[in-house]
Amino acid sequence: MSAQKFLNKAIGNNGGPRVVNIDKSGSNKSALCVVNKRSLRNKKIEVRQCKYLNNIVEQDHRNIKRRISIDTGFKEFESAQRTLAGIEIVNVIMKNQIMNSKASSFKTFLSLAA
Repeated sequence: MSAQKFLNKAIGNNGGPRVVNIDKSGSNKSALCVVNKRSLRNKKIEVRQCKYLNNIVEQDHRNIKRRISIDTGFKEFESAQRTLAGIEIVNVIMKNQIMNSKASSFKTFLSLAA
């Protein structure tokens, strides 16, 4: 029931997603099935389940946790947001997830950070 309320609120605020990645939680899947049944749209929400989804997310954020220690206190939200965005950009470049791979890493970073 709570998963259904959360999903309805998220869809109301952000619009309907095309694909949803969830873990093997039964409540999330049943909530998505109810949304698909009640939906008036022709396109239903595709549900992709991954048993170890949380592990994948945590593994992706390991680099951020390594670069920023727990006791690092940001004085302002904006500085924390910019620092984390910069670390994410560097990770994306290092994993070659950029479309224009012909540019150097430094030029790609400058274009994304600007």
